[in-house]
Amino acid sequence: MDAITGQLIAYGVPLVGLNVLLQQLGLPIPAVPTMMIAGALAVAGKLDFTQAFAISVAASLIADLAWFWAGRRYGYPVLRGLCRISLSPDTCVRQTEGIFERWGFFSVVVSKFVPGFSTVAPPIAGALRMGTGAFIVASTGSAMLWVGAAMVAGAAFARQIDAALAWMEGHVAAAALVLGALFAAYIAVKALQRFRMARFLDGSMISVDELREALAGTSPPMVIDIGSKLSQAARGHIPGALLLDLDDLATRDDFPGDRDIVLYCECPNEASSRRAALLLIGKGLRRARPLLGGLGAWIETGNPVESGA
Repeated sequence: MDAITGQLIAYGVPLVGLNVLLQQLGLPIPAVPTMMIAGALAVAGKLDFTQAFAISVAASLIADLAWFWAGRRYGYPVLRGLCRISLSPDTCVRQTEGIFERWGFFSVVVSKFVPGFSTVAPPIAGALRMGTGAFIVASTGSAMLWVGAAMVAGAAFARQIDAALAWMEGHVAAAALVLGALFAAYIAVKALQRFRMARFLDGSMISVDELREALAGTSPPMVIDIGSKLSQAARGHIPGALLLDLDDLATRDDFPGDRDIVLYCECPNEASSRRAALLLIGKGLRRARPLLGGLGAWIETGNPVESGA
């Protein structure tokens, strides 16, 4: 216990705030265990509960505002960048859009409790033009609930936390081996899933130049923009594209089988358009083709976009 909590006792409240700030900025540094230990130390009179709570909430809000303004300034590329380093980029953007589209203000309030949503909620709120005042209120409320829950849990289970830390301190190698093995297995499963999907679809990808030529031909392909309604309303799309999400795609059966169906998204690694292509191929539409580079590649090469349905 002494070795693990020594840093917290020595540096106190500022260390708790720094840990929360770095974690909320996106670094893979767990903050909940630190806040729980802080709560346990507060019960023992070794740390000021109110100060630790306040600095943690403030640190969380600072990080959230940084991501919010980045999303407001740069839009979806920020979200794509965050999701690109996610272990599940194929679902990161889509799930984030879906949660925000369904719950709006309250999705930010509960964001700290939703795995994978905490860091990406602020930039998508900015990209989708949530009001700054509303975001500050929602983010502050979320931080207060999150920090309070962790610290109160640490205070309530102070004895158990002390015992667990004492055991880990005496069995560091075993604990590290178990945690490392579980993490490695999870990464391996995700990597295998990505590899299988990429190998299956790479041969069917269509480039921006090929799509531009096909659209000017006598039998142009059907072009489908894959994304949530909120994201499609907040950004442009390829002229003439049909705007659908994955749920729409799964339930519709009126797609042509005699010409290419080009699918694109505003997401890392064309993840949603690849998944959409698999859905159509499963319906027997073998000419479904994801757009290489997605909407970003289309715009970067100087092609036009339009707004509206």
